Amino acid sequence: MLGKSPNQAQSELFKNLLVNQLNPQHPLYLLSQAIPWKKLEEAFAPLYGKVGLPSHPIRKMAALLMLKHLYNLSDERVVAQWQESPYCQYFAGEATFQWGQPCAASDLVHFRHRLGEKGIEKLFALSIALHADKVKKAKEVMVDTTVQEKNITFPTDAKLYKKVIEKCNTIAKSCGVKLRQSYRFVVHRLHYAQRYAHLPKHAKKAKKALKKLRTLAGRQVRDLQRQLVKLGQEKLYAPVVQTMERIVKQQRGDKNKVYSLHAPETSCIAKGKAHKKYEFGSKVSVASLSGSNVIVGISSLAGNPHDSRTLAPTLDQVRQWTGRQYERVLVDKGYRGHSQVDGSEVIIPGKQAHASAYARRRHKSLCKRRSAIEAIIGHLKSEHRMGRNYLKGTMGDTTNALLAGMGFNLMLLLREWVGNFLSILFWASVSMLLCKLRSSSI
Repeated sequence: MLGKSPNQAQSELFKNLLVNQLNPQHPLYLLSQAIPWKKLEEAFAPLYGKVGLPSHPIRKMAALLMLKHLYNLSDERVVAQWQESPYCQYFAGEATFQWGQPCAASDLVHFRHRLGEKGIEKLFALSIALHADKVKKAKEVMVDTTVQEKNITFPTDAKLYKKVIEKCNTIAKSCGVKLRQSYRFVVHRLHYAQRYAHLPKHAKKAKKALKKLRTLAGRQVRDLQRQLVKLGQEKLYAPVVQTMERIVKQQRGDKNKVYSLHAPETSCIAKGKAHKKYEFGSKVSVASLSGSNVIVGISSLAGNPHDSRTLAPTLDQVRQWTGRQYERVLVDKGYRGHSQVDGSEVIIPGKQAHASAYARRRHKSLCKRRSAIEAIIGHLKSEHRMGRNYLKGTMGDTTNALLAGMGFNLMLLLREWVGNFLSILFWASVSMLLCKLRSSSI
């Protein structure tokens, strides 16, 4: 059953209302007034049943998600910060200051699953709607791709074989069966030999240990399959066993390799970075408005598609969320092959043959403007939790990217309001100083 937020205008006998204590010019206070909470509650109300214990209010849970990606906090930390900050509590719909926690940290996981991809898209669309004036005035959109890394260690064959053997032992223990051998100490010794694989003196020994690890992993998987067939539970563990079989059988030059046992959807992506040759995660396409930097499109892409193939789907999403078709699309050389997509002119860096001096200068200025999206991607990764994705599965990739975009758009509003407030304080102090100087001269 759906729970309701308290009435923030209803006074209490023993507690003071937060609205009477807080600074009405604080950015979070202003943001709480700008968001249409009633429309949000009406949109998410069908996701809840009509019987049972009351749930946490939709406004409270949605506000916690916003605060998490606004300030780059984990589920546990955002719950703790809500308990400490009266502004966070007012933003989440509380009328008076609360001493306890708003919910368990795991409730945010259940709330994300309840919303699903479509519900998270509504939160992202809401953050775009708060910048409606900027969306209408813009004529250009910048598009680029980046990598959202998954929360895995750097994958090596030795690590994967070791994890396969340990996973087989864990499954066997949970099913109450005994495998022929656990290889616990043997695996530890063989994996230790990989530490010195880069040294010529130990290369032969490390190669032999790796081959032995692969043999033991395959032997353990086959033994587990036989035991599961005897118990009649092969269908229950079929996805995990199939993933482990792929890890054991895959070769160095294979495509669509498995790089993580707990996140098999992870892809290996090379973006040409000198400090990080390969990144393991999902490719994310980001679309931002030129000038205002508002993110109007962000999506996680399965596999490792070429950048040129991601442009049309990204512009479709931009049109869906903004209702506009922009005149120009500013991209880098990775999108070569497009001169026009769905009526939008594609601007790619490079020499313009048979063009006038004015056209060349204009083209160069547009290409320079495109570089702003690189800084936007940096902010998404360092300040809004897109640097490393801790959410599970392909749905977790999409959810984390959308929430990071939402957090960035909301932060743009907060910075704008902070700047306006500081400018008001500055000119107020200047006017007071001038009044004092005039009075002293008189």
